[in-house]
Amino acid sequence: MRIATNGTELAVRVDGTGAPLLLLHGWPHTGRIWAGVRPPGRRIIAPDLRGIGDSAPARDGFDAATAVADLIGLLDHLNVDTLEVAAIDAAVPTAFLLAMRHPERVTRLVLMEGTLPGLAGGFDAPPWWFGLHAVPELPETLVEGREDEYLGWFLRDVADPGLRAALVDAYRGRPRLRAGFGFYRAMDRNTELIRAAVAGSRLRVPTVAVAGGVVAHRLHRQLEPLTDHLRGVTLDRCGHIVPLDRPDALTRLFA
Repeated sequence: MRIATNGTELAVRVDGTGAPLLLLHGWPHTGRIWAGVRPPGRRIIAPDLRGIGDSAPARDGFDAATAVADLIGLLDHLNVDTLEVAAIDAAVPTAFLLAMRHPERVTRLVLMEGTLPGLAGGFDAPPWWFGLHAVPELPETLVEGREDEYLGWFLRDVADPGLRAALVDAYRGRPRLRAGFGFYRAMDRNTELIRAAVAGSRLRVPTVAVAGGVVAHRLHRQLEPLTDHLRGVTLDRCGHIVPLDRPDALTRLFA
């Protein structure tokens, strides 16, 4: 279903009953990456973020603050007051900012395979595609019509060919590509937002940093100085897209 929120419409998959769990995807993903994570007794809420997948097209608003406002509107529509929040990859700054701004609504924060821009402890240098994707219009021009080849490279470890094709299709065409690259064009703004959030304040929400095979322990290092209640979880036999590589481990974590 699609839900109107904050001037846009987000597609969201809602499944199960019980304590609500919000699952946020990264790039180039959609809410479908969480399909294998179905802990018993949980109400799963897995949106496609602004402009991506089955959500309404969008030209702007890809920074973490706007995403937080999108999600608060979504949760209000679903009558969800408090919940657990989990995020991977490019959605990590959004989930972090949500917990910093609305700690009364977040019972636990689970972050995996992403970093917080502007804070020490991340990568010494960003991966090569961060710079390319941040250039206005250039990556759209290069990738449009070649989505299978380009996006397929980032999804090469996705074992299910049907899911891999669906994820590529979710970003096919210039408007969807623009929304995905918007994660990277918002990086400078997200740096400002994250630094402002931690200036004179701490993350009070119980937090779990999940280390997969790419970002590994960098996120834990970033969170350690500013989090009151932090636990680290390291997953073996795991690449970058944790819910696809280790849905069993995440199901246990969220049970």
